[in-house]
Amino acid sequence: MATVVSTLFISLDGVAEIDPAWHFPYFDEHMGAAVGEDYEDVDVLVLGRVTYDSFAGAWPDREAAGGEDASFAKQLGDLRKLVATRGEQDLGWRNVERTADVVGAVRAFKEDPAVGKVLLAGSISVVRQLLDAGLLDELRLLVHPVAARKGERLFADADTIQPLALLRSAVFPTGVVRLVYAPAELPGAGTYDDAKDHLPDA
Repeated sequence: MATVVSTLFISLDGVAEIDPAWHFPYFDEHMGAAVGEDYEDVDVLVLGRVTYDSFAGAWPDREAAGGEDASFAKQLGDLRKLVATRGEQDLGWRNVERTADVVGAVRAFKEDPAVGKVLLAGSISVVRQLLDAGLLDELRLLVHPVAARKGERLFADADTIQPLALLRSAVFPTGVVRLVYAPAELPGAGTYDDAKDHLPDA
C-alpha cells in the first residue's frame, strides 16, 4: 500500500500560500535537505492545478538553463505527475496525467502494489480533500517563524476538527520548525473537570 505524504511551507499564522517575501529568507541548507528527503523515492507527484501551473512555469526552463537547480528540475520533470484539474488544456510538461477525481485517483494509488510513495506538493485544497477522505498518511510542515498576515490558510473553517499526532520534529538555525504529523484520534474524552486536576498548585 502506498504512503501518501503532503509537504508544505507554512507561516506561523497558518498561511500556506507562499509569498517569496517571507519564504526565501528562511530557505537554507537545512530546509533544502528536508525538501530533498520529501522527494526521495517518490513514485507519483500529485499537484493541484494552481501549484502545477507554478511548477510547469518555472522548472522546465530551469532544467534547460543548466544552472545549480537543473538537477532538481530534471528530477521533477522525470517524475510521474498527476494534476487535479477539470480542464482539457495542454499541460505542457513531460510525464503528466490529469484527473477530475483526485481523491479517487489517490485511493487507487494507495491500493496499487507498484506504487510506494505518493507526494503531494503544496496544493492546499487537495491536502484538505485527502485529509477529509482519510487518505493522507503524513502532513509535513516547514513552519516559518513569521506571521504572514495574508494569504490562504491550510485549514479552512469546517464542521469537524482534525486531530493530529506528531511523528517527529526538528528546529533549524533560522527558527524554521519541521513538523511531521499523521492523522490521529483525540487522546480521549475530556472536560474542565478532568483538566483542573492537572492545574499547578497555588
